[in-house]
Amino acid sequence: MRRTRIRTAVLALAAALLAGAPPALAADAPRAASAATPRAAAAAAYTWKNVRIDGGGFVPGIVFNRSEKNLAYARTDIGGAYRWEQATKTWTPLLDSVGWDDWGHTGVVGLATDTVDPDRVYAAVGTYTNDWDPGNGAVLRSSDRGATWKKSDLPFKLGGNMPGRGMGERLAVDPHDNRVLYLGAPSGKGLWRSTDAGVTWSQVTNFPNAGTYRQDPNDTSGYASDNQGIVWVTFDESTGTARSATKTLYVGVADKDNAVYRSTDAGATWQRLPGQPTGYLAHKGVLDAANGYLYLAYSDTGGPYDGGKGRLWRYATATGTWTDISPVAEADTSFGFSGLTVDRQRPGTVMATGYSSWWPDTQIFRSTDSGAHWTKAWDYTSYPDRANRYTMDVSSSPWLTWGASPAPPEQTPKLGWMTEALEIDPFDSDRMMYGTGATIYGTEDLTRWDSGATFTIRPMVRGLEETAVNDLAAPPSGDAQLFSALGDIGGFRHTDLTKVPAMMYTSPNFTTTTSLDFAESRPGTVVRVGDLDSGPHVAFSTDDGATWFGGTDPAGVSGGGTVAAAADGSRFVWSPRGTGVQYTTGFGTSWAASAGIPAGAVVESDRVDPKTFYGFKSGVFYVSSDGGATFTASAAKGLPAGDSVRFKALPGTRGDIWLAGGAADGPYGLWHSTDGGASFTKLTGVEQADTIGFGKAAPGATYQTLYTSARIGGVRGIFRSTDQGATWTRINDDAHQWGWTGAAITGDPRVYGRVYVSTNGRGIVYGDVSDSDGGPDPTPAGACTVTYTITHQWAGGFQADVRLTNTGTTAWNGWSLRWSFPDGQRITQLWNAGSTQSGAAVTATNTGWNGTVAAGASVNFGFTGSWSGANGKPSAFTLGDRNCAVT
Repeated sequence: MRRTRIRTAVLALAAALLAGAPPALAADAPRAASAATPRAAAAAAYTWKNVRIDGGGFVPGIVFNRSEKNLAYARTDIGGAYRWEQATKTWTPLLDSVGWDDWGHTGVVGLATDTVDPDRVYAAVGTYTNDWDPGNGAVLRSSDRGATWKKSDLPFKLGGNMPGRGMGERLAVDPHDNRVLYLGAPSGKGLWRSTDAGVTWSQVTNFPNAGTYRQDPNDTSGYASDNQGIVWVTFDESTGTARSATKTLYVGVADKDNAVYRSTDAGATWQRLPGQPTGYLAHKGVLDAANGYLYLAYSDTGGPYDGGKGRLWRYATATGTWTDISPVAEADTSFGFSGLTVDRQRPGTVMATGYSSWWPDTQIFRSTDSGAHWTKAWDYTSYPDRANRYTMDVSSSPWLTWGASPAPPEQTPKLGWMTEALEIDPFDSDRMMYGTGATIYGTEDLTRWDSGATFTIRPMVRGLEETAVNDLAAPPSGDAQLFSALGDIGGFRHTDLTKVPAMMYTSPNFTTTTSLDFAESRPGTVVRVGDLDSGPHVAFSTDDGATWFGGTDPAGVSGGGTVAAAADGSRFVWSPRGTGVQYTTGFGTSWAASAGIPAGAVVESDRVDPKTFYGFKSGVFYVSSDGGATFTASAAKGLPAGDSVRFKALPGTRGDIWLAGGAADGPYGLWHSTDGGASFTKLTGVEQADTIGFGKAAPGATYQTLYTSARIGGVRGIFRSTDQGATWTRINDDAHQWGWTGAAITGDPRVYGRVYVSTNGRGIVYGDVSDSDGGPDPTPAGACTVTYTITHQWAGGFQADVRLTNTGTTAWNGWSLRWSFPDGQRITQLWNAGSTQSGAAVTATNTGWNGTVAAGASVNFGFTGSWSGANGKPSAFTLGDRNCAVT
């Protein structure tokens, strides 16, 4: 399900990210750069994969191409779109190139695949129609099956994670004239059309109804009160010819009294379909052109969670006759219908889902005579016992049982919930896929249903990763490689990144885990906190996360908040939602209120001293030296005033703290403290930073590698530093951005270069140094010579040239030159290199075009600077760990 996504991911975005949207991603270019905004070093060579969970979120749409076998797509509400790969039976992500600025475009509200030209695919993107998403929606178009995209911005928002997102599809391509597309808009924006294959869009001004239904008109956030608008478009392919626009098309509208409209003149005019039923919303409209039937799935609400009543209707396109073909009497329904599909190989076969049948299970209905008679996927024998027409094999994703042992008539694993996507392969009557709130299920022997034999349902979701990540922790030893805190499904202990874990955290099983930590010197001791309708909100493990036991909540706790474990695991500090910061010795059998720190503060532990804990709230850093009993506000100034801050203490060094966060309208960046938070120094070269994490030190280095999701040198990305933040290398690229990555990051303490990145809907992404990366950031070997020349000087200013010569015997592949000014000079503008300056210390790094320096060759860069009193030349220059000769 997705209720927690709204709370944990979106509100965090609204409170933090949206306070100041980051700038557009820009590539390096050989031009002058300011010392205040230096460019980062060129991207390192990395290989990116997902930590396997397989699924984990709502799949509201599955679309098969009608002209090419095995070409299928899936859309998710916040995690992008995917293409099916038949050879491997996996899904390939298609929207990883969505960047930080356009994070909302990872929500997909509509997908359309072109039957005339199967290479073309379209996605209508945008996550929220209220102010949680500051950007408008867009239609993305691809001519290479989603490998690359072009974007057409829209003048309104789209809602991939809004109520009603399981209805559809809102986006459709004319099956005869593929220059023509239609898009149903929310928020009263009406019906839109493109006549140039999705390049430009205009409103169909004569369409008579923009929708009226709102889930909750009184919702002041704008989330549930938005008009759900135009919800699907269906073409009648029997009314057109090649390269001529299809004459008849049907449009579904979120209006209980006027749910379906039709045009018989290619969209020139529109009429309400006469005789239609009222009192319900038409979630889907699927046409069986061979028999001349339009099937409609109705619910009393827009879904995807709610729905208490529903009907199935059949409309005869030739005669205008309406027939109620509902498989159960209206009085016997406690759910709405939504999932709807027909068998293109066997006209007359139709299937539907009771999408909102939460208890005891969802229901799937099948008819082979156009809805005259139905059978169910399961039915009662003698209540509460039931007989299933199917067997379920979840061995590839065993966590889908949720570790539950329900009493009949519930079973585990469930057939599903929120089953709004249901599709029979148009080329294979035996293959069906359907989406749930947690996965994609499917079968490849569906027609056994009709003979009375059982068919097998399995997850068909590998490669589709759709979790929202709140926190990550990589312990330095033990069987666990990674602990994750996830929305909706709690989180996992991974002992192998390439395998799906057997189970999420249980005992207790949080719906959403908000924070976790391990004891640095005793990493087998782990703590996690999260949200749960009833039961404890804190849990502990003493065996490396293999098993868990619940703690006891202090009074007033309503949610997880953040938690920190002492370095030796002897005590814990917890800042839960609903009450103030608490501390405990042992495993949370009793808690006491911490003094001197405000409620809602983010808490972390020192990784060396077991009695030292830290906190942050509203621009103030707090320190406790008595195990969390009392905190004292630090005198540190200039920290971010808001609460969009994440900080961590460095393992192995007492009081070494890194803090990231802020907003565009105030302090924003990365700060470092070496005195336990008494003071912080802002890294001048990091313009914005949202996360900070540590990993194994680079070969030859003693300080751990730093990782951050940040903007450095005008570029948004994932960055690595092997020299305590003096220089940074971007390690992702424009094809691997994953929208918003601001929740958590951590390196691996056991594998140099490995980094784990949180996403808001694309799961846990991890990167490894590829063979061509060559290891740590530029530290070229061999001798070097520097010539530093002041070419011009004037009152308060000067210009200098620097010539760096490779006097060794091997070429350099990247370089990073450091020096300190003797008289406090400041660089004001620099060209042919990137630079950072902290106090008198300067680091200049190669650009993308001058990183390779052959033996005996030189590279030049220049800068202008300011001076006061004196303008002495630097006496020493360092290249990596080598001192250069100075001439």
